[in-house]
Amino acid sequence: MQQEMEFEAKNMLTEQEYNRVLNYFIQDQAQVQTQINYYFETDDLALRHHGSALRIREKNGQYVITLKQPQADGLLETHVKISAEIKDQWINEQPTRINQLEVILNQLGIDYQTLKYRGKLKTERIELNDDDITYVLDKSYYNGVVDYEIEVEATSFLQANSKLADFLTKYNIERKTTNNKIARFFQTLGA
Repeated sequence: MQQEMEFEAKNMLTEQEYNRVLNYFIQDQAQVQTQINYYFETDDLALRHHGSALRIREKNGQYVITLKQPQADGLLETHVKISAEIKDQWINEQPTRINQLEVILNQLGIDYQTLKYRGKLKTERIELNDDDITYVLDKSYYNGVVDYEIEVEATSFLQANSKLADFLTKYNIERKTTNNKIARFFQTLGA
């Protein structure tokens, strides 16, 4: 199990803005990586009521289950590497016990066996690193939707927000209120 704090600021992009920014990322020789997020929730949306989210991410043939929980001005992420077999069990609504995760879910009053697979979101991601700052350009596909966003990850929310503002100004992009991917995914389900 690994835990880390995530501080990010993000902004939705139009397809035209994405293509304009994509040229900058490509010039820097950045590589596109594909990842798939598999999302889980209880019938009564218990995770969302706690401001939390649970996903399994498939990337480069590896699987990591992540619980995101709000903490201060960031997100506490708890990661546990799992096998493809465990991922398949969770997707087939036969979640197996993951001790480190179960302890945290129990603290939230959530039984891991009540979590159900809700669907997946595929992302084509390009990352650029600049000192302690990571710029992430995403094109995501889910439930018949294609969307685009820029994320800035930093060592504090204030720093991430400032660097995002600088980036948007540089590329003449309007600041937009932007939900995270899991919220956008669940909105398409009417949840």
